[in-house]
Amino acid sequence: MNEAITALVLAGGRGRRMGGIDKGWAVFRQRPLIERVLSRLEGQVTDVLISANRSRAAYEALGWPVIGDRSGGYQGPLMGIWSGLCAAATPWVLVVPCDMPCLPLDLVERLYASLGDHDIAMAHDGERSQPVVALLRRSLAADLERALADGERKVERWYARHACLSVDFSDCPDAFVNVNSPHDVAGLPAS
Repeated sequence: MNEAITALVLAGGRGRRMGGIDKGWAVFRQRPLIERVLSRLEGQVTDVLISANRSRAAYEALGWPVIGDRSGGYQGPLMGIWSGLCAAATPWVLVVPCDMPCLPLDLVERLYASLGDHDIAMAHDGERSQPVVALLRRSLAADLERALADGERKVERWYARHACLSVDFSDCPDAFVNVNSPHDVAGLPAS
């Protein structure tokens, strides 16, 4: 893989299902989720952006640029994706959430190898699509801006407007388990 890729870690949500805490700082096996996700991305990307609407100083202390939503009001992951596409300097952006601490160590390699002529490669765990685990062309930012202005808030519906493919990760479905509640931590694999 020759292309430079920026990882965009989505950590900008309200964390309602976690009792309102900032999910990135929820602890998983003695480490905050954000640190686990960043460690899974090491060696897979050239740059990292953290999309966060609170705890900015704490995220900045991790050593990567932190961006907030370009339009306020916690408008969901599409707003975070658009903000990241606008801020990235690489042709490709890997989007991942801050609450998947077991992401595959070959995530970027597999998504990129599957792209062909597609604009978006989205992970599929064998049972369901993982729309916030995807590799996207940065050049989609202008179209996403228009979609958001038209009221679009569903990631997969926006993806359907483009050349998007699902990439099979059914060999490692546990890699896509996300932490939405304190109970979810107990069901995560040990890796």
